[in-house]
Amino acid sequence: MTFGQKLAFCRKEQRLSQTEIGKRSGVNGDIVGKYERDEMKPSIDTAKKLADALGVSLDYLIGSTNMVIDKKMLYRLEVLGSISKEERERILLVMDSLLRDAQMTDAHKKLAS
Repeated sequence: MTFGQKLAFCRKEQRLSQTEIGKRSGVNGDIVGKYERDEMKPSIDTAKKLADALGVSLDYLIGSTNMVIDKKMLYRLEVLGSISKEERERILLVMDSLLRDAQMTDAHKKLAS
């Protein structure tokens, strides 16, 4: 996905208008539309403001990752980075187990379809 496609996707997911994102980020709503149509590319500062307004990481919007990292996820990652190695490993083991279960459930649902 392009920057514009990701910007539009995130905005629509949150049911926000281009004008609302513009107000949140300090960017004119018409310009937001041009970014979404990939008619213009924002400066890095403007892209960061748009990412902040949408509550996603700049990495996601510019295409460095396909994972949407919202502010809650960033906070969780920061907390994981700040606790002891032993506690982090314990939490990650539990998380890995839950993720495997979720993947298996999804795989079974797809097979049943």
